[in-house]
Amino acid sequence: MSVTEAEIRHVAALARLGLDAEQIPTIAAELNGILAHMESLSKVNTATLSAVTGVGTAGTPLRVDGGNQIPLARPREAFAPAMRDGFLIVPRLATHDDQESP
Repeated sequence: MSVTEAEIRHVAALARLGLDAEQIPTIAAELNGILAHMESLSKVNTATLSAVTGVGTAGTPLRVDGGNQIPLARPREAFAPAMRDGFLIVPRLATHDDQESP
């Protein structure tokens, strides 16, 4: 499989990319090199290899979140203007404000 210069121009037009005419042969050569490498990789026989270790339907096991708490120099309430249910409440960023509200 190879990529033609016409296909590169077509995809560039679809993506609205501005390509110089002198860039197109270089891009075609690079893409064809990548495709040739992928083709050689697809010929590798992987039937005798075992599955990846540690990944499966159960996912990666998580460790227990434990350990000693490091004491703070000040109480948690001193770090934010308000707290609720043990969480710090901080002011909203102006960029996150509702654009429709005055």
